[in-house]
Amino acid sequence: MGNCLLRERCPSSRNQPQDAKNLPVKSDLPVWTAERSITTEQLLKKRAEFWDTSPAYEGRKEIWDALKAAAEALEDGNRDLAQAILDGASITLPTGYLSDCYDELGCRYVLPPYVLSKPLNIINKADLQNKPSDSSKLTSVSMAPDMTIKIRLSIGERIIDERLQVNSLERIADVKERIREMHNIEHQKIRIICCGKLLSDKTAIKDAKIPKNFVVQVSVTPYLD
Repeated sequence: MGNCLLRERCPSSRNQPQDAKNLPVKSDLPVWTAERSITTEQLLKKRAEFWDTSPAYEGRKEIWDALKAAAEALEDGNRDLAQAILDGASITLPTGYLSDCYDELGCRYVLPPYVLSKPLNIINKADLQNKPSDSSKLTSVSMAPDMTIKIRLSIGERIIDERLQVNSLERIADVKERIREMHNIEHQKIRIICCGKLLSDKTAIKDAKIPKNFVVQVSVTPYLD
C-alpha cells in the first residue's frame, strides 16, 4: 500500500509553481532538425519508445495517455480536440505548449519535440506502421444493442454529433468499423477518446467505463505519409 502512495507523488523539484498559469493549448508546433535524417518509420519507433517507457519513470499512466492523444490531435491540426483531451484529464499548460505541462497533483511532464512534430530533415518513405493495425482487421462482432453512446465525430473541419446503438460487449474496433461504414471513411486513422484517454481497439465498450450522457470524441485523420 505504501508503494502505491509513493507512485502518486512527484519529486519536489518537479512540482508545479503555485503561481503557475493555465493557458489554452497553442497550435504552434516545434520546429526542429534531427541530428541525422530519419525516416517516418524511425520517427514513429522513437515516439513509441518514449510513450511506452515514460510512465515507468514518473507521473501517472493515464496522464501520459492523454498527452499522447493530445499531441497526435494537435499534430493533425485538431486544436479543439487536443484542448478537450487536456481539459478532460485536468492537465495545465503554464506556457500554452505541450512541451511543458502539469497534472492536477502538480507533477510536471516534459515532452520532447520529436513526439510533437516531424523534423525538417525527415525522409518520406513507405511506412508499414502507418497501415491499420491488425486489431482493426479483426472480425466484427454482431450483437443486439443494449446501450447508446454519444459521439462527436471530427472529420477535418466537419463536426458531427450523433448517437450510436451498441452492445456493451463490442470492442472499440467494432465501433470504428461501424463509423467507417456509416461515413464511407477509408484509408484514414480513427481515434476514440473518452475522459482524456485514448481507447485501444481491443477494449470492450463495457470496460471503457463511459460515463452516462458523456460525449465521446472521435477523430478521423489521414495516415502519416
